[in-house]
Amino acid sequence: MRIFQVGSLSFVLLALGALPALGQDQASSPSPSVMIEALPPQQGGGAYSSAPTSFSGVVDRVVQREHLFVAQMRHMRPMVETYLQNLKTDKSGNDSIMKDNYFLGRLDMSDGPEDTSFIGQPGFSRRMLNRLTGLYAMHFLPLGFAQMVVLDPDFQKRSYNFTFVRREFLGEVRCLVIDVEPKKDASPGRFVGRIWVEDQDYNIVRFNGTYSSRAGTDFYLHFDTWRLNLRPDMWVPAYIYSEESDFKYGVSKSLRFRAQTRLWGYDLKALNKNSEFTQILVDSPQSVKDQSDAGADATPVVAERMWERQAEDNAVERLQKIGLLAPAGEVDKVLQTVVNNLLVTNNIDLQSDVRCRVLLTSPLESFTIGHTIVVSRGLLDVLPDEASLAMVMAHELSHIVLGHKFDTKLAFNDRLFFPDENSFQRLDFKRRPADEEAADTKAVELLKNSPYKDKLGSAGLFLTALRERAPDMPNLIRPHLGNGLAQGKSLRMSALLASAPQVQPQRIDQIAALPLGGRIRLDPWTDQVEMSKAKPVALTSAREKMPFAITPFFPYLTRLSVPGSEKVALTAPTPQ
Repeated sequence: MRIFQVGSLSFVLLALGALPALGQDQASSPSPSVMIEALPPQQGGGAYSSAPTSFSGVVDRVVQREHLFVAQMRHMRPMVETYLQNLKTDKSGNDSIMKDNYFLGRLDMSDGPEDTSFIGQPGFSRRMLNRLTGLYAMHFLPLGFAQMVVLDPDFQKRSYNFTFVRREFLGEVRCLVIDVEPKKDASPGRFVGRIWVEDQDYNIVRFNGTYSSRAGTDFYLHFDTWRLNLRPDMWVPAYIYSEESDFKYGVSKSLRFRAQTRLWGYDLKALNKNSEFTQILVDSPQSVKDQSDAGADATPVVAERMWERQAEDNAVERLQKIGLLAPAGEVDKVLQTVVNNLLVTNNIDLQSDVRCRVLLTSPLESFTIGHTIVVSRGLLDVLPDEASLAMVMAHELSHIVLGHKFDTKLAFNDRLFFPDENSFQRLDFKRRPADEEAADTKAVELLKNSPYKDKLGSAGLFLTALRERAPDMPNLIRPHLGNGLAQGKSLRMSALLASAPQVQPQRIDQIAALPLGGRIRLDPWTDQVEMSKAKPVALTSAREKMPFAITPFFPYLTRLSVPGSEKVALTAPTPQ
């Protein structure tokens, strides 16, 4: 976990990596009595036959539930994604992006937090930062962020002082707010901060703070972790926000960053399950029809189309089973509407359906798999309006209209037999530069004949903002499956820059791009996505525009009212 050295003294910046392994018994830890404060008279009920009658009883129940949570997490392997932005202060005194980092993998807590990386990192080491050079160059590693899903893998009442603060609602969930501090003689690496405990079953639904350290030797990052009630009697981690604004290291160095960690794909088994073998299906006699009049064999043209669709279906199905692609849902219909507007107004008949799907990752990318247009969650988040979305869809639709070649090698199923973590190496949907240029030209033609022709200035404004910030956020614009929106001096759909108004950062009514997380809401259990239905919020200053920026999470928590219900707590979008 060492990040740099000064002389013979090591300085470390850690998350949970320094903590004991899951389930480790610390027999040497002292066990003095816990500081107890009387609980106010209104006590929440719950699933238990009797509610605790004292604050000490509440703490006992919280510790018990946290141990159950750790046991549950050992059997889950969710996707975990961290996107981080290093910040600097611009001339106006506002934060601006200096550089960024990105991590994607699958979390495995069966034997302590471990990671299977999807993008070629060395794996989840037990470090948060790593020294790269003797000049204090910092390099982030992912496990520190992912480990923040656990308050303390050896959470024991004897190791902490607990102080009741108040009751508070998080969304619809009434919580007990409790301050938690390690005992003076407790081992380093213990959580210090505040927890929110729902008052029915006493699960921790949020914890905010850092970890204790040895004076002058250890330093820990601050974080805010949220859990959602995704299934009966189960609250699992979904969002982690981390921020440092004044961390000092070296002689005159400081670290400033913001990071978002998202977890999803908790129920991938359901996506892989074949319902034919789990349900009894009875075919109606009326469904059996004589197809002899349709002809038994496909013509060569139809056979070619069927072969391409087979490769397309195989790729889409594999991406969904991995947890990278959202199941078909309502967002696809929104994208499909934009595609239909482009097709109808340009009198185009493709003789086959164009489908739309959402990639669940944050980097800004879009690509086609045969006749399926895929757009990333991050790109949908930051697009400011429908005209900008139409620009993205028009480019991908143009590849289909122009008949650009789709490699049908994935029609052979054996090519899909690879570990999930090799997906970005084994699945490649990039286009040739010549095809990209042709698609840009055709897309401009489609847009000029579309309902969006008079609103393309906003699309050009988005591209202008993207071009200006691209050098500072290479990981956000780096594609993993398709072509990038910006690469070097090349910018997709650059012809629309001419229609863009001049960028005026101080105008609060000119929105070039939204922050991340402002448009798409993700159910971490089912991987379903939907458009945010939150009402727009009037900005009060230019500082609140935050194009492409990371912001904190504040989910609106709800309980599952009926066992097996699909209702979940979803992240409130960033106000715009």
